[in-house]
Amino acid sequence: MYKVALDSVGELEFTTRDDVFYPTGTSSALIEAFRKYPSKPGKLLDLGCGTGVVGVALSKLGLIQKPFFASDLSVSAADLTAQNARIHGCEVVAKAGPLYEPWVGERFDVILDDVSGIAEEVARVSPWFKNVSCSSGPDGADLVVSVIEDAPRHLNPGGRLFFPVLSLSSETRILQSAQKMFRVVERLLRKTWPLPDEMKEHTDLLRSLKGKGHIHFEEKFGMLLWHTDVYVAHD
Repeated sequence: MYKVALDSVGELEFTTRDDVFYPTGTSSALIEAFRKYPSKPGKLLDLGCGTGVVGVALSKLGLIQKPFFASDLSVSAADLTAQNARIHGCEVVAKAGPLYEPWVGERFDVILDDVSGIAEEVARVSPWFKNVSCSSGPDGADLVVSVIEDAPRHLNPGGRLFFPVLSLSSETRILQSAQKMFRVVERLLRKTWPLPDEMKEHTDLLRSLKGKGHIHFEEKFGMLLWHTDVYVAHD
């Protein structure tokens, strides 16, 4: 069970499964960034929906049109999103498939990207991907870059792409892609996190990946600190 507190709605509980990615602080950061960004409700795609927490939360807050659209590579995740949406009385169209493949011919006012975005070697030693695959490439940017590059074909005129950039990936490659595809790329917030204790035994690996420019973190106060930035991109 996963819980998220929304000041105007109350606490929402979400059913989870071992074979579906468990929500992290990045999901909460996406919700927070979206809430702060002034916009009228539109047609939303929750890409890499997992348990459905982001789409359901934004729907409950009245910030998007009904139904919201959601997809994930995992069939279990798409099913779980539909289940959690029903529990909270939200309308959803949930599909399984890679990236935009389930949405051929569809366009959206908002695409919210929450696909895997950390270096594969980091994912293997992290507690986040124990039962879930991560095919984001050596520098963690492959999937996010694909989402960014294909986004214009799936956005309505004036549409916006919200995406997180984790410092456990190549921030430079991701942002270069965004700046190539969109006229405006704006950072909305940054959240800094300590790496989980179980990853400290892999410090040498992490330093090696940092030296290659694949990831970035800081060592302060005996902790390894990384961050999540949330951006919005549009023309």
